[in-house]
Amino acid sequence: MEDTKKTKAGLSTSLLRAGRPHRGWVNTPVTRGSTYVFDTVAQWNDTRRRRGEERLLSYGSRGTDSTHALEDALVELEGGHRARIFPTGLAAIAVVFLAYLKAGDHVLITDAVYEPVRRLCAESLAQLGITHTYYSPDGSDLADKIQPNTTMIYAENPGSLTYDMVDLRAVSALAKKHGCLLAVDNTWGSGILYQPLALGADISVIAATKYLSGHSDVMMGTVVTNEAAWPAMNRAALNYGQTVGADDAYLMLRGLRTLPLRMRAHQENMLAVADWLSRDKRVARVMCPAYAEGEDRKIFERDFKGSNGLLSVEFAPTVSLAKMEAMIDALEYFGLGASWGGYESLVVPMNMPAARSLSSWSERGAMCRFHCGLEDAEDLIADLQRAFDAHLS
Repeated sequence: MEDTKKTKAGLSTSLLRAGRPHRGWVNTPVTRGSTYVFDTVAQWNDTRRRRGEERLLSYGSRGTDSTHALEDALVELEGGHRARIFPTGLAAIAVVFLAYLKAGDHVLITDAVYEPVRRLCAESLAQLGITHTYYSPDGSDLADKIQPNTTMIYAENPGSLTYDMVDLRAVSALAKKHGCLLAVDNTWGSGILYQPLALGADISVIAATKYLSGHSDVMMGTVVTNEAAWPAMNRAALNYGQTVGADDAYLMLRGLRTLPLRMRAHQENMLAVADWLSRDKRVARVMCPAYAEGEDRKIFERDFKGSNGLLSVEFAPTVSLAKMEAMIDALEYFGLGASWGGYESLVVPMNMPAARSLSSWSERGAMCRFHCGLEDAEDLIADLQRAFDAHLS
């Protein structure tokens, strides 16, 4: 008897084939639509009865062939149960909170969280009667801060800007012990480098605007959950009318096809730039997971599959904030702009006192974050050399 069992493909191979429901087409065609027309009242009634649990075509805001294809690819990427798509990464984070938290609940949030989440918690969640507390990015004080009404732990690994590491396996065990959900911002790892759901998380959020798109031309956020967390997420996304257009879904799906190759190139350039920076006397410290030490290094080597294009720099005391800003202005290939994860290199100054609550940064040197794009590494290093020599000497 012939063995028809398929071998398990690698993630790069799977991503090339995920989300291709249409026979024959290599690229899933764009399906633009709002109204779906039924043949009979019986079909209408049957679909409306089943669509709460099943993924059925019924109305544009509930999904089209294009968005369903992208959802399938996201599940493949993150190893989850089901996925929902949102117009921005922050929208995805907001709905995660709204899906699982209610008045009187308490959420623990890493102090290394994406900065706009601080405003979301202080303003929107507070108005709903939901309280929050920040915990140390390494999770060392997490157990002491759990309250009787704590229902969620929100992590980001590695943390924004300074790439602090937390042992997500340990956090997952703690969350389960206290009956808390564990949600993780996985934008840095983007599924290709890090898979929180496999480490015990219930919910994974990605600002797909960044590496998943890869071309700085689509705004989107994604949420992938395990099976137990799915019903509440699905209901909240529907209740808040969250969806994306077919053209954006198509572009995002196209970006996913090259994610493994792009990430390897970003890592290669980042490591070359980091090596150059680490040898420059005007740099006090280079921050990126690949340069982690001690326990952070163990976590990185155990749970991650590589690095992306991000690194941050703390300059020596001789480099004033004004000098750093002049250096940034002089860069040619590193554009000054928000976000990261596209093909282009970027730089932004870092305001750590505004981005952290639990630690003081007043004695630290001026800092900025670089994103190493897909340019030639030699050109990026030469660009930095010119700007450093002109303004930091």
